[in-house]
Amino acid sequence: MNIVFVEPGFPANQRRFALALASVGADVIGVGESDEWALDDELRGAMSGYYKVGSVTSLHDMTEAVRFIQSKVWVDRLEATVEAHTMTAAQVREATGIPGTSVRTTWLCRDKPSMKQALREAGVPTAASRAVDHAHEVWEFAEEHGYPLILKPRDGAGAKDTVRVDDDEQLGRALVDFGSHGAASIAVEEFVEGHEGFYDTITRDGHVVHDWTTHYYPNVLEAMRTRWISPQFVTTNRMADSDFYREVAEMGQRVIQALGIETSATHMEWFHGPKGLRFSEIGCRPPGVGCWDLYSASNDVDVYREWAHVIVHGFPERQMLRPYSAGIVALRPEADGQITGYSGIDEMQSRHGQWVIDAHFPHVGHHTQPVEAGYMANAYVRMRHPDYDTLRGMLDDVGSTIRVHAG
Repeated sequence: MNIVFVEPGFPANQRRFALALASVGADVIGVGESDEWALDDELRGAMSGYYKVGSVTSLHDMTEAVRFIQSKVWVDRLEATVEAHTMTAAQVREATGIPGTSVRTTWLCRDKPSMKQALREAGVPTAASRAVDHAHEVWEFAEEHGYPLILKPRDGAGAKDTVRVDDDEQLGRALVDFGSHGAASIAVEEFVEGHEGFYDTITRDGHVVHDWTTHYYPNVLEAMRTRWISPQFVTTNRMADSDFYREVAEMGQRVIQALGIETSATHMEWFHGPKGLRFSEIGCRPPGVGCWDLYSASNDVDVYREWAHVIVHGFPERQMLRPYSAGIVALRPEADGQITGYSGIDEMQSRHGQWVIDAHFPHVGHHTQPVEAGYMANAYVRMRHPDYDTLRGMLDDVGSTIRVHAG
């Protein structure tokens, strides 16, 4: 099978998808913005060809590249695993006759108001939402639904540029901020109270073949706005033993069918609170922030290879037996500036070292990243344990023990 893979060299994690495809027997042709010589030897060796383009988000550049490749070999699949690349990839597929995720499905998975409207029509519980082009439409939505409200880019990923507003004054400031950044259209949503998590899958022909349920502590908006918190997300190994997790999986399958997702990785956010389980949003691509590393560690299975095996051979190679839960705790520097040192690492290692998957501590003198940059932007520790509650306690202990000194 000949597979064109978009941007194998950047970000760094991209190489794992290309290597996984090659490991299960695919001929991988990379298309990216880097010079081929800049790619590492292992990655170059895993690909049967490479085509450099000016931009992987340029429809013209990508279509020209794929048509050139098609003039040399039959192309079975075109795969893109970064959110910003998915729409161009879908448009190129349709222009060149390559099967895969359609433009319609990609649009529904990126445009949040359209996504939620399609899911409400399919009976999937979700927050009230609206696409708005003018400020007066936001004020009308606020009058109709009340506060709190969530404002976000229509095609944003994760919590980037997402804002919660609790009153008229905050809404007014948020609208000015969006306008100053050139936003012509945004999504406004009813705020859904409750605990937040995500449900990830690998699907084949519209059916889930692998899945994982993961919890945020605390919810993302709070985690990405509050320095003193050492936030976590933790994937559970209790999915087979819970009616709640079965409800999450059933909702996920309904979302996949409603949006027309066929063979793909997916990443779905959800809330559970006083109104029950509510769908939040979906990406028709793998999750970011190293989630698949945690899923691999919690199952002793290479999830990247599983994804590749499903794409190339049409079925999973191994099952997820879930011997462990696994999670990450982000460790924020006490101030912005440069790392000046750490405390508590040896203490943490002596208590929990056998359960540590890996850890990242930027060197002294390294510039810090802002809190909103995410879970892996600064220091972090990733761990696993057979018992979910024990793992949560260890992650809490790491978050309260290790200090990242900066200034």
